[in-house]
Amino acid sequence: MRVLVAQVAPVVGDVTGNTALCIAAVREAVVRGARVVVLPELVLSGYPPRDLLDRADLVAACAAAAEQVAAATAGSEVVAVFGTPWREGGLRNSAVVAADGRIVAVRHKSLLPTYDVFDESRYFVPETDPRPVEVGGLLLGVTICEDIWNEPGLVRRGYGLDPVERMRGTDLVLNLSASPFEAGKPALRAELVRRQARQCRAPLVYCNQVGGNDELLFDGGSLVAAADGRVLHQSAQFAPEHALVELGGPEVHPRHLPWVAEVFEALVMGTRDYAARTGFQSAVLGLSGGIDSALVAAIAVRALGASNVLGLGMPGPFSSAGSVTDARVLAHALGMPMELVPIGAVHEAFLAALGPLFAGRAPDVAEENLQARARGTVLMAVSNKFAHLLLTTGNKSEMAVGYCTLYGDMNGGLAVIGDVFKTDVYRLAEHVNEAHELIPRSTITKPPSAELAPNQTDQDSLPPYATLDAILRLYVEGSTDAESIVAAGYDRATVERVVKLVVRSEYKRWQAAPVLRVSSRAFGSGRRMPLAQRWR
Repeated sequence: MRVLVAQVAPVVGDVTGNTALCIAAVREAVVRGARVVVLPELVLSGYPPRDLLDRADLVAACAAAAEQVAAATAGSEVVAVFGTPWREGGLRNSAVVAADGRIVAVRHKSLLPTYDVFDESRYFVPETDPRPVEVGGLLLGVTICEDIWNEPGLVRRGYGLDPVERMRGTDLVLNLSASPFEAGKPALRAELVRRQARQCRAPLVYCNQVGGNDELLFDGGSLVAAADGRVLHQSAQFAPEHALVELGGPEVHPRHLPWVAEVFEALVMGTRDYAARTGFQSAVLGLSGGIDSALVAAIAVRALGASNVLGLGMPGPFSSAGSVTDARVLAHALGMPMELVPIGAVHEAFLAALGPLFAGRAPDVAEENLQARARGTVLMAVSNKFAHLLLTTGNKSEMAVGYCTLYGDMNGGLAVIGDVFKTDVYRLAEHVNEAHELIPRSTITKPPSAELAPNQTDQDSLPPYATLDAILRLYVEGSTDAESIVAAGYDRATVERVVKLVVRSEYKRWQAAPVLRVSSRAFGSGRRMPLAQRWR
């Protein structure tokens, strides 16, 4: 039996466009002789639709679209299975099964995740009695995303129901998925699909969404496994693909990109899709000569094209000549335009205007931050004037401890590397330079600095990044308490200082641009901390 795995890139709310993707997949399945065509979870609405699901008109539009997709199966033997919101005893996260030009069955998602970035119980009613579907002489087991993420010894969420157990004895098990990307997750998915195929003793087709929707990135990597767990197919990551898979075909070995390549491609896709889906054709960012802005520029150029990315050099009173030179060399190597807008006079005007109010007080971080805020104003002005998407260049380490300026370098529409620790920024920069040097070596080797004071470096006020990032991985991503981090061998005073900085900086992150998520715990919808709180 042949199955067409339609790994598509739906756009949230674009019911018309998403319907066209589904119909095109069905028609291709007919032409290529597939018996079944499978599409992702909630493909008609796009995932995640969030509070659009409260809109009755959206749900109704999806129901009408489901009939259109079903009609495309008329006159063929193709069975189409695709995801949509569906109202039946409440709103459901559902899979429509269509054949002979009509909807023959609808099956609903049983396991509704409410951890990390997921909040499905807010919208959907779960299925409590999952059952296979008999259609066209086939017995199909239909599951949706989380329904298969309940495997003992690998992942177990504590659900009392295992939908996969209910699918034993079927000819084929399908899993319609919208599984967000995080580094290392594709290997886990491959093992999960193998195990679940063996558990239900039937071939398992896992069809995952691809593309970036807001901060969530979907890498595709759809999989097909035989009943004995052999992998028969793996789709590409980070690109749409229609794959015709013969269920009796030979085994393939799953391909997993190295961490650095996987994360880089995810950030490129996320930047490209966020810009396109919010109506931007171009971007602007500040080029400081530092490694963070260099990496963001390289990602943006890959995502949008060099001519569509403008770099602004904004030297201030403490900027080194080398910083401007490094920025120019980077822009030339990437082929992107760059303009200089010095902010020295703007900074002096700020100081003069505030002089009477600040009189009698020693200069401190307030004066330093005026430089960042002058740059933020310049960037926002250029963004407004030329309709460029403003990309922020702060990394996860800086955002964690508040080493960033509100209404300054935090200004922007998208935080491209806000989920990348500083030590990993260096790894990604070396990846950019693998073929030939794009990011100047001097940018990579010089001590990082915000250049807001004479001879300033980040390590004047922060622990070494290797130490800082190790503590942050435990505290932010691992939710490890301070005492346990100290017990792991880290200096108590350093740990307590880092924890204090993280907690105190929460208000900044609430006002930050959306962060492209590439880890298990990014700043954003998956980490919901209170602002006014006293727990350390």
